[in-house]
Amino acid sequence: MTRPVPAPVRARRTLLHLISIVIGSLIVVPVGFGVLGGFKDNGQLSTNPLGWPDPWHPENYTGILADSVFWRQLANSTIIALATVAVVVAASAMAAFVFARFAFRGRELLFTLFAIGLMFPFAVAILPLFILLRSMELLDNPLGVILPQAAFGLPTTIIILRQFFRTIPAEVEEAATLDGCTPFGFFWRVLLPMARPALATVSVLAIVASWNNFFLPLVVFTDQTWWTLPVGVQAFQGQYADDTARVLAYVVLSMIPALGFYAIAERQLIGGLAGSVKG
Repeated sequence: MTRPVPAPVRARRTLLHLISIVIGSLIVVPVGFGVLGGFKDNGQLSTNPLGWPDPWHPENYTGILADSVFWRQLANSTIIALATVAVVVAASAMAAFVFARFAFRGRELLFTLFAIGLMFPFAVAILPLFILLRSMELLDNPLGVILPQAAFGLPTTIIILRQFFRTIPAEVEEAATLDGCTPFGFFWRVLLPMARPALATVSVLAIVASWNNFFLPLVVFTDQTWWTLPVGVQAFQGQYADDTARVLAYVVLSMIPALGFYAIAERQLIGGLAGSVKG
């Protein structure tokens, strides 16, 4: 026989469910409007914006999928996102290892300098960054986007990885040292395999940030062959300003890769964030 749930507990659960439904609706309703809107024509969008398409117009989606420009922008976004993740995770893991496992004078001051980077919004640095990239001849070059994205992703990634690395018991490192592991051997063979959830977390965060980055590719790339999906969405919107349904279809298709990747890595992302907070 199950015990009756006390009224205050039941009321709190009901309130939490209502809050979750409201917050979920704020996310799901716009996405659903965009998905269904892509199957309508402009007449249906003006007369029946929230209803089901009648008739359905899949040509809005199929026309975009048949366009090579969309696939080229998708490939550019994918290449830049993967390269950014490789750079930021590799650099941050080594830096976080030093901050977490080595004691030296000025360690906390140096770590604080990295943490201060969180307080600088990307837009503030765009003008000096543009001048620097131009002097290095990195405009219209993927490295002109990859390197700044990796640099601005370092503070968050180092903070998460450092907290996770500090949760690894010192006995594990002592045992590895007794077995003949050098510090780098411990980092490569022991610490990184144990830190897979945290590495997955920072990788997902870096990919999503790179995928949604609009400002930097817009400034760096004047050559259309290097445009990423966010820049392509803006250009598509300007080209088909009178065809809202087609623009909605383009936006929805550009979101699918990031949403799919997040759905696959959701468990690792939540587990890694929970582990870093506990650490």
